[in-house]
Amino acid sequence: MKTKHLGFLSLVFASTLSLSVAQEKKESDADNTERNKRDQPGKTETPMDQSNDPADIKLVATIRQLVVKDDTLSSTAKNCKIITSGGRVVLRGPVNTSEEKAAIESHATKSAGEGKVDSRLEVKKGS
Repeated sequence: MKTKHLGFLSLVFASTLSLSVAQEKKESDADNTERNKRDQPGKTETPMDQSNDPADIKLVATIRQLVVKDDTLSSTAKNCKIITSGGRVVLRGPVNTSEEKAAIESHATKSAGEGKVDSRLEVKKGS
């Protein structure tokens, strides 16, 4: 009898635990879920639009190296999207502060040249 009772309690506990985990996961969507919906093919530039031209590959690598080496940037800022095509650069994604946004734009402008950077970086609300 004790075994049946213990088995029943274990089942109830496991069910309750799985429901709470599912609810928690539902409430904590990724930070950029809405942005990802916007990134459907054809609506805006995505990393899939990155050119395979050697000059564009070198340009994006140079910018990415500058961004990653910048110790003033958060990991969120370092993970921004950098897309190059025809020598033009598109910056996209969330950053924590306007200072991070300016720093990334500066790195891209130094590498690509004035007037060749389209910044679509977004400062997180409440930052």
